[in-house]
Amino acid sequence: MMLSSRFPKCIVWGPELVTLYNDAFRPILGDKPEALGRSFQAVWHEAWDIIGPIAEKAYAGEATFIEDFPLVIERHGYPEQAYFTFCYSPIRDETGRIAGMIDTVIETTGKVQAEKNAQLLNAELEHRIRNTLAMVSAIANQTFQSAVTKEDAQSTLMQRIAALGHVHGTLTQSSWSGAPIQAVIEDALSPHRIGCGQISIEGPPLTLAARQSLSLALAINELATNAIKYGALSVDRGRVIVSWQIGAPETEEAFRLLWIEQDGPVVSKPDRRGFGSRLIEHALADDFRGEVRITYDPRGVRCELTTKMNNLRIEAQD
Repeated sequence: MMLSSRFPKCIVWGPELVTLYNDAFRPILGDKPEALGRSFQAVWHEAWDIIGPIAEKAYAGEATFIEDFPLVIERHGYPEQAYFTFCYSPIRDETGRIAGMIDTVIETTGKVQAEKNAQLLNAELEHRIRNTLAMVSAIANQTFQSAVTKEDAQSTLMQRIAALGHVHGTLTQSSWSGAPIQAVIEDALSPHRIGCGQISIEGPPLTLAARQSLSLALAINELATNAIKYGALSVDRGRVIVSWQIGAPETEEAFRLLWIEQDGPVVSKPDRRGFGSRLIEHALADDFRGEVRITYDPRGVRCELTTKMNNLRIEAQD
């Protein structure tokens, strides 16, 4: 019955615990020395202090069934955490005497790991949702506080949420491990549907941390909104150059990002600082652990972010 079964089975026979197994059981053994005819205790010596008492119960006439049982085993030359669902049950001879036991087993390591990964992902998802809702709440609160009219507040809020949504999509594709800086900038600009050729984006490949990606997307959205209302993007001839320079990774060398407006209306310094300016000058600087400077040059607004390369991909404290 054991040999003809497609389910992993192993008979442990006699007081010497002689091992007999079917083909389906072979993958569980991995690269262990040939187990056929050897002592079951010797085959699983690394875990015998745990499974030995269970085998003794079977030889005493008591069957044991366990699901997703954790065991550290060595079958490929190194210790590994594995999980098994199995039953040790006694085998009796024609007189009713217990002559051995049968191990009916299936490895569930993959299933258990998948369940653990799902739990981690759910916890991470909850964390991301809480952070996102907190960020949206703060943006909405500040937007309505600084807006002049209800219509202006609604339009500004929708643009800011759209900028967040686009960069969230980019981050999701990389499992929130980070996002390419060019994709972050392009995503932040996409809701504005700016005319072709008015904005140039230039810089080498660079991946930003998730929180830095979010803050940069919001900052670019604010700069673009202001440029459309009052700056270079409010006229057909106006142009914006977004560029960045990088140093060697994980060093003190500089990272520098520039937003430069050209050929737009004459710029004057605003009478008051709104939420957008505070977001750019403080939140962006904090998340990049650097400095942000906004210059209201009559020829065009200029925004400069500087930090060190070893500050990139370091998540700021929530």
